Amino acid sequence: MAKNIFVPNPTSVTVDCVVFGMDARSSDLRILLIQRELEPYRGRWALPGGFVRFDESLAEAARRELDEETGLVGVFLEQLFTFGDVGRDPRGRVISVAYYALVNLDEHNPQASTDARSAAWFSVAEAPKLAFDHQGILQTALARLKGKLRYEPIGFELLPAKFTLSQLQRLYETVLEGPLDKRNFRKKVLSLGLLVDLNEFETGVAHRAARLYRFDETKYKQLKKKGFLFEL
Repeated sequence: MAKNIFVPNPTSVTVDCVVFGMDARSSDLRILLIQRELEPYRGRWALPGGFVRFDESLAEAARRELDEETGLVGVFLEQLFTFGDVGRDPRGRVISVAYYALVNLDEHNPQASTDARSAAWFSVAEAPKLAFDHQGILQTALARLKGKLRYEPIGFELLPAKFTLSQLQRLYETVLEGPLDKRNFRKKVLSLGLLVDLNEFETGVAHRAARLYRFDETKYKQLKKKGFLFEL
């Protein structure tokens, strides 16, 4: 009796990138989207991404797609999750490996190219209905960001190189969707010893100028090797 021979169905792999940015002036968390030029979902907004080439890794594909579709290069990028529901892509069996990126909004002006008609920042709270299953990917990325913000200093990727303690607190309050006690927050963040007082003050403000700080990434990496736990 002949044995059944398994013949794999052709499967494609894509990468999709959830890019978060923070508007320091309005304390608004934003998401970078591209408007698709090609079918399927031509004209609809979607996450930047595309098919993985045979000669590149997943991370290389994610960075290439970000560069090609939005012009973003050299950003913080971390793998998020794999999405493989049957029927998630009308073109066939497609599995997507999603990444999320964190950028300082003021330093990145997206420029659409290749198969993207345009690229723009949207408030996460007011994002349009997305193509494919990208709405679910966005929600997964938001949950990851909220959880990881408390035990890793990834939030500093969303801030300018020089920032005030008020800007840092507003970032946490925006992402975590709730108020934080000002005195306790500042006491906790300063006790970590990871902020460098620049002995500089913000300019161009109507109120009393606040002191500026920067995050000491080198010190954090040294402490992490010794078992230091970041927690806010």
